[in-house]
Amino acid sequence: MTKVESCSVQRKWVSVAGACLFVVAGLLLLDASTNAQQKGAKKEQSSLPASKQDVARGKYIVEDVAMCGQCHTPRDSNGHLEQNHALEGAAVILGPPNPDPNWPLKAPRIGGNPPASDADMVKLLTTGIWTDGKPLRFPMMPFRMSEADARAVVAYLRSMTPQQ
Repeated sequence: MTKVESCSVQRKWVSVAGACLFVVAGLLLLDASTNAQQKGAKKEQSSLPASKQDVARGKYIVEDVAMCGQCHTPRDSNGHLEQNHALEGAAVILGPPNPDPNWPLKAPRIGGNPPASDADMVKLLTTGIWTDGKPLRFPMMPFRMSEADARAVVAYLRSMTPQQ
């Protein structure tokens, strides 16, 4: 690898690491704000469908706070997100700092047809625990969203039309 290629790879790692830190900080702020709003409110019903407001809030969280598309949307040969395939699953662009045979190679499709039931997706987003009872593997962040935010995210993901 040439020195120029090495610098380019290092810049990509720095940008991805910065994006991850931004996502985590944003989620912490979002969770604190949502928890303050929910104190004293009735417990939500456990079933979807969701309102247009839930879908809009979910879209905001997915696109502007958690930035799910950075990993779950494929990229073109220049590294740009292919928005016409948003959240359809993509090769993981991050590698582990040390060799890890358990490192995932693909981020799954989450738009239109998430990889689990609504209840399992809400559990994942509120606890960081997957359907097998195990914590998520890096590079996926173990989100700790409020239940209302997690339901909004699932409502938005379900509202997307999966590409065939």
